[in-house]
Amino acid sequence: MSAPNPTLSPRALELAQTLVRINTVSANSNLPLIHFVRDELHKLGVRSRLTYNAERTKANLFATLGEGKPAGVILSGHTDTVPWDGQDWSVDPLSAAVRDGKLYGRGSADMKGFIGLALAQAEAFLASDAPFAVHLAFSFDEEVGCFGVRELIADLRDAGVKPLACIVGEPTSMIPAIAHKGVYRYKCCVRGKEAHSSLTPQSVNAIEMAARVVGKLRDMAEGFEREEPRFDGFDVPFSTASVGQFHGGIADNVVPRDAEFRYEFRDLPTADARAMQEQVLAHARSLEPAMKKVAPEAGFRFETICEIPSFLGSADDPVTRLAQRLAGERRTTLVAFGTEAGLFKQAGIPTVVCGPGSIVQAHQPDEYVSLEQLARCEQFLRGLAAAREVG
Repeated sequence: MSAPNPTLSPRALELAQTLVRINTVSANSNLPLIHFVRDELHKLGVRSRLTYNAERTKANLFATLGEGKPAGVILSGHTDTVPWDGQDWSVDPLSAAVRDGKLYGRGSADMKGFIGLALAQAEAFLASDAPFAVHLAFSFDEEVGCFGVRELIADLRDAGVKPLACIVGEPTSMIPAIAHKGVYRYKCCVRGKEAHSSLTPQSVNAIEMAARVVGKLRDMAEGFEREEPRFDGFDVPFSTASVGQFHGGIADNVVPRDAEFRYEFRDLPTADARAMQEQVLAHARSLEPAMKKVAPEAGFRFETICEIPSFLGSADDPVTRLAQRLAGERRTTLVAFGTEAGLFKQAGIPTVVCGPGSIVQAHQPDEYVSLEQLARCEQFLRGLAAAREVG
Protein backbone atom coordinates (compact mmCIF):
# COMPACT_ATOMS: atom_id res chain seq x y z
CA MET A 1 0.00 0.00 0.00
CA SER A 2 1.10 3.56 -0.62
CA ALA A 3 2.51 5.73 2.13
CA PRO A 4 -0.16 7.91 3.75
CA ASN A 5 1.54 11.22 3.02
CA PRO A 6 4.03 10.99 0.16
CA THR A 7 6.10 14.08 -0.54
CA LEU A 8 6.56 15.54 -4.02
CA SER A 9 10.18 16.00 -5.05
CA PRO A 10 11.32 19.51 -6.06
CA ARG A 11 12.56 18.18 -9.41
CA ALA A 12 9.18 16.69 -10.31
CA LEU A 13 7.38 19.91 -9.41
CA GLU A 14 9.91 21.96 -11.38
CA LEU A 15 9.39 19.89 -14.52
CA ALA A 16 5.60 19.97 -14.19
CA GLN A 17 5.71 23.75 -13.84
CA THR A 18 8.02 24.11 -16.83
CA LEU A 19 5.60 22.15 -19.04
CA VAL A 20 2.55 24.09 -17.85
CA ARG A 21 4.32 27.35 -18.78
CA ILE A 22 4.65 26.23 -22.42
CA ASN A 23 1.54 27.19 -24.39
CA THR A 24 0.46 24.04 -26.23
CA VAL A 25 -3.18 24.85 -26.92
CA SER A 26 -4.15 22.51 -29.76
CA ALA A 27 -4.24 25.39 -32.27
CA ASN A 28 -0.53 26.00 -31.59
CA SER A 29 2.63 23.99 -32.21
CA ASN A 30 3.70 21.63 -29.44
CA LEU A 31 7.31 21.55 -30.63
CA PRO A 32 8.70 23.78 -27.85
CA LEU A 33 7.49 21.23 -25.30
CA ILE A 34 8.56 18.21 -27.35
CA HIS A 35 12.01 19.68 -27.91
CA PHE A 36 12.35 20.42 -24.20
CA VAL A 37 11.55 16.80 -23.33
CA ARG A 38 13.85 15.53 -26.09
CA ASP A 39 16.72 17.67 -24.80
CA GLU A 40 16.22 16.57 -21.20
CA LEU A 41 16.33 12.93 -22.30
CA HIS A 42 19.37 13.59 -24.49
CA LYS A 43 21.27 14.75 -21.39
CA LEU A 44 20.76 11.21 -20.08
CA GLY A 45 21.92 9.65 -23.33
CA VAL A 46 18.39 8.69 -24.41
CA ARG A 47 17.41 8.97 -28.07
CA SER A 48 13.87 10.14 -28.88
CA ARG A 49 11.81 9.15 -31.92
CA LEU A 50 9.70 12.03 -33.24
CA THR A 51 6.76 11.56 -35.61
CA TYR A 52 5.35 14.74 -37.16
CA ASN A 53 2.08 15.99 -38.56
CA ALA A 54 1.94 16.73 -42.29
CA GLU A 55 2.98 20.36 -41.76
CA ARG A 56 5.79 19.37 -39.37
CA THR A 57 4.47 21.90 -36.87
CA LYS A 58 3.66 19.25 -34.27
CA ALA A 59 5.26 16.01 -33.16
CA ASN A 60 4.84 12.95 -31.02
CA LEU A 61 7.77 11.77 -28.92
CA PHE A 62 8.62 8.16 -28.16
CA ALA A 63 11.62 7.21 -26.06
CA THR A 64 12.78 3.96 -24.49
CA LEU A 65 14.38 3.94 -21.06
CA GLY A 66 16.10 0.59 -20.81
CA GLU A 67 17.15 -0.23 -24.38
CA GLY A 68 17.91 -3.90 -24.85
CA LYS A 69 15.28 -5.22 -22.46
CA PRO A 70 12.80 -7.55 -24.16
CA ALA A 71 9.71 -5.33 -23.91
CA GLY A 72 8.43 -2.28 -22.10
CA VAL A 73 5.57 -0.51 -20.38
CA ILE A 74 4.34 2.67 -22.08
CA LEU A 75 3.66 5.79 -20.04
CA SER A 76 1.32 7.75 -22.31
CA GLY A 77 0.37 11.42 -22.18
CA HIS A 78 -0.88 14.08 -24.57
CA THR A 79 0.94 17.37 -24.80
CA ASP A 80 -1.86 19.62 -26.12
CA THR A 81 -4.38 21.51 -24.02
CA VAL A 82 -7.74 23.12 -24.54
CA PRO A 83 -7.82 26.94 -24.77
CA TRP A 84 -8.91 29.30 -21.99
CA ASP A 85 -10.50 32.09 -24.07
CA GLY A 86 -13.41 33.71 -22.25
CA GLN A 87 -12.81 31.85 -19.00
CA ASP A 88 -12.57 33.75 -15.72
CA TRP A 89 -9.16 32.82 -14.30
CA SER A 90 -7.81 34.28 -11.05
CA VAL A 91 -4.23 33.37 -12.08
CA ASP A 92 -2.35 33.48 -15.36
CA PRO A 93 -3.15 30.16 -17.10
CA LEU A 94 0.54 29.82 -17.97
CA SER A 95 1.88 30.84 -14.59
CA ALA A 96 2.14 27.36 -13.07
CA ALA A 97 1.47 29.05 -9.74
CA VAL A 98 1.60 26.97 -6.57
CA ARG A 99 -0.65 27.98 -3.71
CA ASP A 100 -2.64 26.20 -1.03
CA GLY A 101 -1.12 22.85 -1.97
CA LYS A 102 -2.18 23.06 -5.62
CA LEU A 103 -0.41 23.55 -8.95
CA TYR A 104 -2.50 25.88 -11.11
CA GLY A 105 -2.43 26.34 -14.85
CA ARG A 106 -3.86 25.06 -18.11
CA GLY A 107 -2.88 21.45 -18.49
CA SER A 108 -1.78 21.02 -14.88
CA ALA A 109 -4.30 18.20 -14.40
CA ASP A 110 -4.84 17.36 -18.08
CA MET A 111 -2.11 16.21 -18.32
CA LYS A 112 1.24 17.95 -18.02
CA GLY A 113 1.56 17.05 -14.37
CA PHE A 114 1.80 13.39 -15.32
CA ILE A 115 4.23 14.06 -18.17
CA GLY A 116 6.49 16.10 -15.89
CA LEU A 117 6.51 13.34 -13.28
CA ALA A 118 7.33 10.68 -15.87
CA LEU A 119 10.21 12.79 -17.18
CA ALA A 120 11.46 13.35 -13.62
CA GLN A 121 11.75 9.57 -13.16
CA ALA A 122 13.73 9.02 -16.37
CA GLU A 123 17.01 8.54 -14.55
CA ALA A 124 15.43 6.03 -12.15
CA PHE A 125 13.94 4.09 -15.08
CA LEU A 126 17.36 3.96 -16.73
CA ALA A 127 18.97 2.63 -13.54
CA SER A 128 16.15 0.17 -12.86
CA ASP A 129 16.76 -3.56 -12.52
CA ALA A 130 13.18 -4.21 -13.69
CA PRO A 131 13.00 -6.90 -16.41
CA PHE A 132 11.13 -4.52 -18.71
CA ALA A 133 11.90 -1.13 -20.23
CA VAL A 134 9.76 1.98 -19.76
CA HIS A 135 8.61 3.81 -22.88
CA LEU A 136 7.61 7.47 -22.81
CA ALA A 137 4.92 8.22 -25.43
CA PHE A 138 3.82 11.85 -25.64
CA SER A 139 1.37 12.81 -28.38
CA PHE A 140 -0.13 15.84 -30.11
CA ASP A 141 -3.76 16.76 -30.88
CA GLU A 142 -5.47 14.47 -28.40
CA GLU A 143 -7.92 17.20 -27.41
CA VAL A 144 -9.19 17.64 -30.97
CA GLY A 145 -9.59 13.99 -31.90
CA CYS A 146 -6.67 11.78 -30.75
CA PHE A 147 -4.96 12.40 -34.09
CA GLY A 148 -1.29 12.36 -33.09
CA VAL A 149 -1.26 9.07 -31.24
CA ARG A 150 -2.43 7.23 -34.36
CA GLU A 151 0.84 8.24 -36.05
CA LEU A 152 2.79 7.24 -32.96
CA ILE A 153 1.19 3.78 -32.81
CA ALA A 154 1.74 3.26 -36.55
CA ASP A 155 5.40 4.19 -36.12
CA LEU A 156 5.82 1.66 -33.30
CA ARG A 157 4.25 -1.03 -35.45
CA ASP A 158 6.51 -0.20 -38.40
CA ALA A 159 9.56 -0.21 -36.11
CA GLY A 160 8.63 -3.59 -34.65
CA VAL A 161 8.19 -2.23 -31.11
CA LYS A 162 5.83 -4.52 -29.16
CA PRO A 163 5.13 -3.09 -25.69
CA LEU A 164 3.93 -5.25 -22.82
CA ALA A 165 1.36 -2.74 -21.61
CA CYS A 166 0.34 0.91 -21.54
CA ILE A 167 -0.57 3.25 -18.69
CA VAL A 168 -2.40 6.36 -19.88
CA GLY A 169 -1.86 9.07 -17.26
CA GLU A 170 -5.15 10.96 -17.62
CA PRO A 171 -6.54 12.35 -14.35
CA THR A 172 -8.34 9.55 -12.48
CA SER A 173 -7.41 10.59 -8.91
CA MET A 174 -4.89 7.71 -9.08
CA ILE A 175 -7.67 5.10 -9.24
CA PRO A 176 -7.08 2.74 -12.18
CA ALA A 177 -9.82 3.13 -14.80
CA ILE A 178 -10.73 0.13 -16.94
CA ALA A 179 -13.37 1.56 -19.30
CA HIS A 180 -14.63 4.69 -20.98
CA LYS A 181 -17.08 5.56 -23.74
CA GLY A 182 -16.09 6.41 -27.27
CA VAL A 183 -16.51 9.83 -28.86
CA TYR A 184 -17.63 9.96 -32.50
CA ARG A 185 -18.29 13.41 -34.00
CA TYR A 186 -19.62 14.26 -37.45
CA LYS A 187 -20.66 17.25 -39.52
CA CYS A 188 -23.71 17.18 -41.78
CA CYS A 189 -23.91 19.70 -44.63
CA VAL A 190 -27.28 20.07 -46.37
CA ARG A 191 -27.67 21.63 -49.82
CA GLY A 192 -31.18 22.72 -50.78
CA LYS A 193 -32.54 25.25 -53.28
CA GLU A 194 -33.24 28.84 -52.33
CA ALA A 195 -36.38 30.77 -53.30
CA HIS A 196 -38.48 33.67 -52.09
CA SER A 197 -40.36 32.50 -49.05
CA SER A 198 -43.67 33.09 -50.88
CA LEU A 199 -42.66 30.40 -53.40
CA THR A 200 -41.80 27.51 -51.12
CA PRO A 201 -42.99 24.74 -53.51
CA GLN A 202 -40.17 25.82 -55.86
CA SER A 203 -37.53 25.37 -53.16
CA VAL A 204 -35.83 22.79 -50.98
CA ASN A 205 -35.52 24.12 -47.45
CA ALA A 206 -32.11 23.02 -46.18
CA ILE A 207 -32.94 23.84 -42.56
CA GLU A 208 -36.11 21.76 -42.64
CA MET A 209 -34.30 18.80 -44.22
CA ALA A 210 -31.52 19.11 -41.64
CA ALA A 211 -34.14 19.21 -38.91
CA ARG A 212 -35.48 15.85 -40.04
CA VAL A 213 -32.05 14.31 -39.50
CA VAL A 214 -31.70 16.10 -36.17
CA GLY A 215 -35.07 14.58 -35.23
CA LYS A 216 -33.72 11.15 -36.14
CA LEU A 217 -30.76 11.72 -33.82
CA ARG A 218 -33.10 12.68 -31.02
CA ASP A 219 -35.20 9.56 -31.61
CA MET A 220 -32.04 7.46 -31.48
CA ALA A 221 -30.94 9.09 -28.22
CA GLU A 222 -34.30 8.37 -26.63
CA GLY A 223 -34.08 4.80 -27.89
CA PHE A 224 -30.67 4.32 -26.27
CA GLU A 225 -32.01 5.59 -22.97
CA ARG A 226 -35.13 3.45 -23.20
CA GLU A 227 -33.78 0.20 -24.63
CA GLU A 228 -29.99 -0.16 -24.40
CA PRO A 229 -28.65 -2.64 -21.83
CA ARG A 230 -27.13 -0.69 -18.93
CA PHE A 231 -23.39 -0.62 -18.22
CA ASP A 232 -23.16 -0.10 -14.49
CA GLY A 233 -20.45 2.24 -13.29
CA PHE A 234 -20.92 5.04 -15.80
CA ASP A 235 -22.65 8.26 -14.69
CA VAL A 236 -24.84 7.83 -17.78
CA PRO A 237 -25.02 4.03 -18.18
CA PHE A 238 -26.20 4.03 -21.81
CA SER A 239 -24.99 5.51 -25.10
CA THR A 240 -25.93 9.08 -25.98
CA ALA A 241 -26.41 11.20 -29.09
CA SER A 242 -26.55 14.97 -29.19
CA VAL A 243 -26.39 17.91 -31.59
CA GLY A 244 -23.88 20.57 -30.58
CA GLN A 245 -24.03 23.19 -33.35
CA PHE A 246 -26.55 24.22 -36.02
CA HIS A 247 -26.17 26.94 -38.67
CA GLY A 248 -28.36 27.90 -41.59
CA GLY A 249 -30.31 30.59 -43.41
CA ILE A 250 -29.63 34.18 -44.40
CA ALA A 251 -32.98 35.98 -43.97
CA ASP A 252 -36.54 35.42 -42.80
CA ASN A 253 -37.98 35.71 -46.31
CA VAL A 254 -35.43 33.51 -48.13
CA VAL A 255 -35.88 29.75 -48.14
CA PRO A 256 -32.41 28.61 -47.02
CA ARG A 257 -30.20 26.85 -49.53
CA ASP A 258 -27.63 25.68 -46.96
CA ALA A 259 -27.62 24.32 -43.45
CA GLU A 260 -24.97 22.63 -41.36
CA PHE A 261 -24.96 20.91 -38.00
CA ARG A 262 -22.54 18.90 -35.88
CA TYR A 263 -23.42 15.98 -33.67
CA GLU A 264 -21.79 13.26 -31.63
CA PHE A 265 -22.30 9.77 -30.29
CA ARG A 266 -20.79 8.66 -27.00
CA ASP A 267 -21.08 4.92 -27.19
CA LEU A 268 -20.72 2.34 -24.46
CA PRO A 269 -17.84 -0.10 -24.90
CA THR A 270 -20.50 -2.71 -25.66
CA ALA A 271 -22.18 -0.61 -28.40
CA ASP A 272 -21.31 0.11 -32.05
CA ALA A 273 -20.97 3.79 -32.91
CA ARG A 274 -20.38 3.13 -36.59
CA ALA A 275 -23.69 1.26 -36.80
CA MET A 276 -25.28 4.31 -35.18
CA GLN A 277 -23.80 6.55 -37.85
CA GLU A 278 -25.04 4.21 -40.58
CA GLN A 279 -28.58 4.71 -39.28
CA VAL A 280 -28.17 8.47 -39.72
CA LEU A 281 -26.77 8.06 -43.23
CA ALA A 282 -29.62 5.75 -44.21
CA HIS A 283 -32.20 8.22 -42.94
CA ALA A 284 -30.59 11.05 -44.89
CA ARG A 285 -30.51 8.94 -48.06
CA SER A 286 -34.23 8.25 -47.69
CA LEU A 287 -34.91 12.00 -47.81
CA GLU A 288 -32.85 12.75 -50.89
CA PRO A 289 -35.16 11.51 -53.69
CA ALA A 290 -37.85 14.09 -52.84
CA MET A 291 -35.21 16.82 -52.56
CA LYS A 292 -33.62 15.95 -55.91
CA LYS A 293 -37.02 15.92 -57.62
CA VAL A 294 -37.10 19.70 -57.05
CA ALA A 295 -33.36 20.35 -57.36
CA PRO A 296 -31.00 17.64 -58.65
CA GLU A 297 -28.08 19.25 -56.81
CA ALA A 298 -29.81 18.99 -53.43
CA GLY A 299 -28.72 16.43 -50.86
CA PHE A 300 -26.65 15.61 -47.79
CA ARG A 301 -22.90 15.47 -47.27
CA PHE A 302 -21.27 14.10 -44.14
CA GLU A 303 -17.78 14.69 -42.77
CA THR A 304 -16.02 12.87 -39.95
CA ILE A 305 -14.64 15.20 -37.29
CA CYS A 306 -13.20 12.53 -35.01
CA GLU A 307 -13.66 8.90 -34.11
CA ILE A 308 -12.23 8.05 -30.70
CA PRO A 309 -12.97 4.43 -29.84
CA SER A 310 -14.33 3.38 -26.50
CA PHE A 311 -12.04 1.53 -24.11
CA LEU A 312 -12.74 -1.66 -22.22
CA GLY A 313 -10.04 -3.25 -20.13
CA SER A 314 -10.45 -5.62 -17.22
CA ALA A 315 -9.78 -5.72 -13.51
CA ASP A 316 -8.03 -9.02 -14.22
CA ASP A 317 -5.56 -7.60 -16.75
CA PRO A 318 -1.97 -7.76 -15.46
CA VAL A 319 -1.49 -4.05 -16.20
CA THR A 320 -4.57 -3.22 -14.12
CA ARG A 321 -3.26 -5.28 -11.22
CA LEU A 322 0.10 -3.55 -11.59
CA ALA A 323 -1.54 -0.12 -11.49
CA GLN A 324 -3.59 -1.08 -8.45
CA ARG A 325 -0.50 -2.30 -6.63
CA LEU A 326 1.55 0.78 -7.49
CA ALA A 327 -1.29 3.16 -6.58
CA GLY A 328 -2.16 1.30 -3.38
CA GLU A 329 -5.75 0.96 -4.63
CA ARG A 330 -8.01 -2.06 -4.48
CA ARG A 331 -10.66 -0.24 -6.50
CA THR A 332 -11.02 0.29 -10.20
CA THR A 333 -13.25 2.88 -11.84
CA LEU A 334 -14.86 3.89 -15.12
CA VAL A 335 -14.46 7.39 -16.55
CA ALA A 336 -16.86 9.46 -18.61
CA PHE A 337 -14.26 11.19 -20.78
CA GLY A 338 -12.46 9.85 -23.83
CA THR A 339 -8.75 9.04 -23.90
CA GLU A 340 -6.16 7.45 -26.17
CA ALA A 341 -6.57 4.14 -24.28
CA GLY A 342 -8.95 2.64 -26.83
CA LEU A 343 -6.44 3.18 -29.64
CA PHE A 344 -3.65 1.48 -27.70
CA LYS A 345 -6.03 -1.39 -26.88
CA GLN A 346 -7.03 -1.69 -30.55
CA ALA A 347 -3.32 -1.99 -31.35
CA GLY A 348 -3.17 -5.07 -29.12
CA ILE A 349 -1.52 -3.37 -26.14
CA PRO A 350 -3.11 -4.12 -22.73
CA THR A 351 -3.98 -0.72 -21.27
CA VAL A 352 -5.18 1.00 -18.13
CA VAL A 353 -5.88 4.68 -17.41
CA CYS A 354 -4.40 6.04 -14.19
CA GLY A 355 -3.08 9.49 -13.39
CA PRO A 356 -3.04 12.36 -10.90
CA GLY A 357 -5.81 14.89 -10.42
CA SER A 358 -9.47 14.97 -11.29
CA ILE A 359 -11.19 15.52 -14.62
CA VAL A 360 -13.52 17.84 -12.70
CA GLN A 361 -10.71 20.41 -12.66
CA ALA A 362 -9.67 19.85 -16.29
CA HIS A 363 -10.79 22.36 -18.95
CA GLN A 364 -12.04 24.68 -16.20
CA PRO A 365 -10.92 28.18 -15.18
CA ASP A 366 -8.21 27.90 -12.52
CA GLU A 367 -7.45 24.32 -13.54
CA TYR A 368 -5.26 22.69 -10.91
CA VAL A 369 -3.83 19.44 -9.64
CA SER A 370 -3.09 18.99 -5.96
CA LEU A 371 0.50 18.45 -4.87
CA GLU A 372 -0.75 15.46 -2.90
CA GLN A 373 -2.00 13.82 -6.11
CA LEU A 374 1.28 14.57 -7.85
CA ALA A 375 3.17 13.06 -4.94
CA ARG A 376 1.02 9.92 -5.10
CA CYS A 377 1.75 9.64 -8.81
CA GLU A 378 5.47 10.14 -8.26
CA GLN A 379 5.41 7.31 -5.73
CA PHE A 380 3.51 5.20 -8.29
CA LEU A 381 6.23 5.82 -10.89
CA ARG A 382 9.03 5.10 -8.41
CA GLY A 383 7.28 1.82 -7.73
CA LEU A 384 7.21 1.07 -11.45
CA ALA A 385 10.99 1.53 -11.58
CA ALA A 386 11.33 -1.06 -8.80
CA ALA A 387 8.72 -3.52 -10.13
CA ARG A 388 9.81 -7.07 -10.83
CA GLU A 389 6.96 -7.97 -13.19
CA VAL A 390 3.85 -6.61 -14.93
CA GLY A 391 0.86 -7.98 -13.06
